[in-house]
Amino acid sequence: MTDTLTLTRPDDWHLHFRDGDMLLETVPATAAVFRRAIVMPNLTPPVIRVADAQAYRERILAALPAGTDFEPLMVLYLTEATTPADIAAAAASGIVYGCKLYPAGATTNSDSGVRDPSAIMALYEAMEKHGMPLQVHGEVTEPEIDIFDREKLFIDRYLLTIRQRFPDLKIIFEHVTTREGVQFVQDHDSHTAATVTPQHLMMNRNDLLAGGIRPHNYCLPVLKRREHQLSIQQAVLGGDARFFLGTDSAPHARNKKEAACGCAGCYSAPAALPLYAAFFEEHGALSRLEAFASHFGADFYGLPRNTDTVTLKRDPWQVPAHIHAAGETLVPWQAGVALQWRLA
Repeated sequence: MTDTLTLTRPDDWHLHFRDGDMLLETVPATAAVFRRAIVMPNLTPPVIRVADAQAYRERILAALPAGTDFEPLMVLYLTEATTPADIAAAAASGIVYGCKLYPAGATTNSDSGVRDPSAIMALYEAMEKHGMPLQVHGEVTEPEIDIFDREKLFIDRYLLTIRQRFPDLKIIFEHVTTREGVQFVQDHDSHTAATVTPQHLMMNRNDLLAGGIRPHNYCLPVLKRREHQLSIQQAVLGGDARFFLGTDSAPHARNKKEAACGCAGCYSAPAALPLYAAFFEEHGALSRLEAFASHFGADFYGLPRNTDTVTLKRDPWQVPAHIHAAGETLVPWQAGVALQWRLA
């Protein structure tokens, strides 16, 4: 049994920092481990143009501890007012690494999103032309559609057509949650990929609902049946390079999670890499953690792999029960859980 594990420094290919004083918690928590991160743009107001991305990037960098080597990779939020010229400007900016499709109403701060993803074909065409990846929150949002079916229906209704019409467009199926989502990625070439969160690897909807509602396991897209969890696990453990680390770490104050209408999101950043390590070790696949965490995402985005390293050591600890940030109390995902690996 190994007691240390040295990896190429990983990247987080999907997370939420939020904004304002919250950055003083979220940015250092990620930058302590990850060299780069794709930063989601669903602020209020959202990051819809290059100038917004530049300003947000500067706020993130200002929250970094001195001497920290970390690069935020910015994203534009697609709206019905976005133009092909906005896509061209993003591609030329040197700081924007994708455009996020939020179906309107799908998740936190998505009200400015796109009501009909089939109505913005000109934007997908511009993204394909300029080499700008499309990052997809893959759910339909009609209230009459069962929440557990929304990912599959999004694939059938929109994503298959987008994939067919724009074969050179890089598409990332963010936080994939279903067997159908996994199959969509596996049915296509290396221009199609998915990010995988720790909660969707390690949990299914029983962990949300059985024996009482567990609000800190509530995220969107919501946890699905065990059969879907197993499909995600098999893709990751099989070493498929199209599936890579994206925590979807998303902080909310405790009183907004433990509420009559609780917010969706799991704040996993404080323990993200040890959590993934626990999953891989449980399945006898620690040797595959480095590629999943440190190689596959960089390769997909066409960025160089990192050259520095991080080391995990076997040293039991507990995820903190709570964290104070921006005058609020946060409950990190897996609070109080004992983990065997910690960052050296």
